[in-house]
Amino acid sequence: MAVVAIDDDIPFWDLYELGVVCTVFGIPHPDLADPWYELRLCAAPPSAGQPAPAPAGFTMRTPYGLEGLDGADTVIVPSVPEACVDGERELPDELLRALRRAADRGARMVSLCAGAFALAAAGILDGRRATAHWMHTEALARRHPEVEVDDSVLYVDDGNVLTSAGVTAGLDLCLHLVRRDLGAHVANQLARRLVVPAHRPGGQAQFVEVSVPPSGDEGLAPVLQWATERLDEPLTVDDLAARAGMSPRTFYRRLHAATGSTPLQWLLAQRLSRAQSLLEATALPVERVGELSGLGTAANLRRHFTLHFGVTPTDYRRAFPGRAAHGTDRSQRTRRGEHPRTPKH
Repeated sequence: MAVVAIDDDIPFWDLYELGVVCTVFGIPHPDLADPWYELRLCAAPPSAGQPAPAPAGFTMRTPYGLEGLDGADTVIVPSVPEACVDGERELPDELLRALRRAADRGARMVSLCAGAFALAAAGILDGRRATAHWMHTEALARRHPEVEVDDSVLYVDDGNVLTSAGVTAGLDLCLHLVRRDLGAHVANQLARRLVVPAHRPGGQAQFVEVSVPPSGDEGLAPVLQWATERLDEPLTVDDLAARAGMSPRTFYRRLHAATGSTPLQWLLAQRLSRAQSLLEATALPVERVGELSGLGTAANLRRHFTLHFGVTPTDYRRAFPGRAAHGTDRSQRTRRGEHPRTPKH
């Protein structure tokens, strides 16, 4: 995984995105997945003929230049200088050529925040849906009209090209990459270690598994947390609305505005996510996974799972050999703060 630092001087704001990438991918977690990622920090030189920026942050020395992109499976551009966003400076031609070479040979291309300007300038986002920090999306759309800019989502996964909004949305995308590469269980455990939610909702309809509402609608947080702890129980829209102290119609409208999903779509996404984790981390029978995830019978689990992920639950589990432990119902009970009952003899 090659990470590009575009300027010799890294402002405080951009340091966060770079730090997120280094934290998620640069610190091994052999108990979760072994091997972990190999991270390369690659420095791009300033544009020829451009004045050097006045020091306003940190300078960084890296063991790699742009040659470090060669052979990388994933290339990440965490940010670009603000002057390049504003159009006052051009990105280095050497950088854009290196990004095109990586994309042409099939590397996964990723940007965080204003890093989308580098992918766009290299032509990698042409004809694709992409996002960036909402403060920059208007400039991105204006300067690159061939890019379909969406300013309403946390991140966009367009197969081999992924872009995120700013700041903490970059962390959301990095955890999403871990989820794609290593599975939901590993991503969830890593999120716990980082003390962040494993999933956050987007502002508009986007297939992002959600577990908490955005900070702007705290009234939904308790009921959604309550629901995620009871996915194995029958839950209706009326149940959720009553728990939230709202009418079903008001609850429907508030949840849709916060997550882009209807209540039933939200519940289904949560149950599928729970099924993924159970299939990866336990050896429970498929029938029991269906029950604990709230999807009911094994046949119903297979139908929804195959429809949404393109593989059967059994085939999905085979993709994670050696990770499944001998699961029991104890984890389901202790997750709610209950204690397993002592068996009667």
